[in-house]
Amino acid sequence: MIIIITGASHTGKTLLAQRMLEKYKYPYISVDHLKMGLIRSKNTNLTPADDDELTNYLWPIVREMIKTAIENKQNLIVEGCYIPFDWRRDFDEVYLESIKFICIAMTDGYIEAHFREIKEHGSDIESRLDDSYCTIDTVKAENRKYVEGYKKSGETITLIDEDYEQIICDLMKR
Repeated sequence: MIIIITGASHTGKTLLAQRMLEKYKYPYISVDHLKMGLIRSKNTNLTPADDDELTNYLWPIVREMIKTAIENKQNLIVEGCYIPFDWRRDFDEVYLESIKFICIAMTDGYIEAHFREIKEHGSDIESRLDDSYCTIDTVKAENRKYVEGYKKSGETITLIDEDYEQIICDLMKR
């Protein structure tokens, strides 16, 4: 089984991946780790700010890693925000049968009511060296982008509107 966890920044993707690793003992790969390895090793001239270009650059690598894991009957959690909205087009049905897709997003209302906590928990699993870009407006805009993009592609989005912890626990049961 391959579990893809995606969504906007600060939605808890890494937290969910870590909890799934602990519960199911599936290894997980952070697409952010892959991104930073390629950037720091100078295998790309892209920077962490080049979101759209990074999706185009990283997705072919991640896609083929997913296919390899499926072909080898291995479990894997793939966590990150660089999953294209139309990711399914890159897999035949035989692959899709082995992939579980989770997209996490927050509603504007939730962000407004809980922005301080969202920022406070931003480094719970991984340390964010610079979180200055994270404002209530950028968080709202990014969440809307994910909701609109994945809905347009026919994906189901898990919307966090009230009890964050309960939603994460519910995702663990699926």
